Amino acid sequence: MKLYLDSVDFNEIERALEFGFIGGLTTTPTFMHRQGIKDIDAAIVKLSGMVPELQVEALGDTVDEIILEAKRIADLPLAKEVVFKVPVSNHGITACKKLRDLGHRVNVHLIYTLNQAYMALEAGASFICPLAGRLQDQGHDVITLYEQCVDVIDNYGYDSQVMFSSVRYPEHVRQALLAGVHVCTMPYSIMSKLCDNSLTQLGADQFKEHTTLITTRVEQVMRKENPTCKENDTLREVMIRMTESGLGAVSVVTNGGELINVFTDGDLRRAMQEHGKEVFTKKLSDLKATTDPLTLECTELLEAAVKLFKDKQVDNIVVVNDGKPVGILDIQDLVKINLITPSYR
Repeated sequence: MKLYLDSVDFNEIERALEFGFIGGLTTTPTFMHRQGIKDIDAAIVKLSGMVPELQVEALGDTVDEIILEAKRIADLPLAKEVVFKVPVSNHGITACKKLRDLGHRVNVHLIYTLNQAYMALEAGASFICPLAGRLQDQGHDVITLYEQCVDVIDNYGYDSQVMFSSVRYPEHVRQALLAGVHVCTMPYSIMSKLCDNSLTQLGADQFKEHTTLITTRVEQVMRKENPTCKENDTLREVMIRMTESGLGAVSVVTNGGELINVFTDGDLRRAMQEHGKEVFTKKLSDLKATTDPLTLECTELLEAAVKLFKDKQVDNIVVVNDGKPVGILDIQDLVKINLITPSYR
């Protein structure tokens, strides 16, 4: 079954063409009106150069008017010959036969009965096009009609193709496939959902998560900020570094840069409760900090970081290289890439 797009939205058309296998484009005057297109001829010319096959309406109240409109469109500077769409009627199928005799291809559409389809087949229609959504809106068994059209073509050897149109939801596409129709034309909103499935997404997310865990190193994820302070720094200075970094911890280091301990926002709250306003003038050496801070070598894989966060129930881990802190890994760094859920505790 060939896949066509039903649209005149140029942005949608470009996105659909990126799939690389869209067989054609169907248009209607209604789409042109909704899209605010004023110069229909210019739009037809542009579209003819964008898609493998373009189907456009040739309207008229008589056979001659339909033929004249088709000839007028054919005389436009088109990139390729178009397929003319003609509503089914006595003069519509007569015009279809005349256009086919002139070498044009015709889509006879707005079909709602097998008798209409039969007349279009006899007139040599390249496509016969019942409208699924509109028929189902009226409570009709449209799928049976499509199956009957396919059977008639197979039984009697017509060279027409059945086009499934007026697609309202992805289920219509499945039904079109099972009915054996030759072409299905649909809006981009439906086309873009055909690969969607919650189980597929779940599996893909798990593959991505597990790949990240065993291939990405801590140094690739941790932030560039590496807030450090000395024991003789005041709490005010520590808070400035913590605020500038956007992290909830600061590494306390020796003059040589070796890690001593870590001062966290939790330590800050406890110090304020204990010392009140005077705490801001106190040095770190006067306050309690987190001793024996959790550390990870920068070359460790994220798998080790996730395990440490979950086992120790902490928010920050100091990342070191040969004993010297090079950064802080925050729990939110792993939440952002979906390796830990916010409710992991």
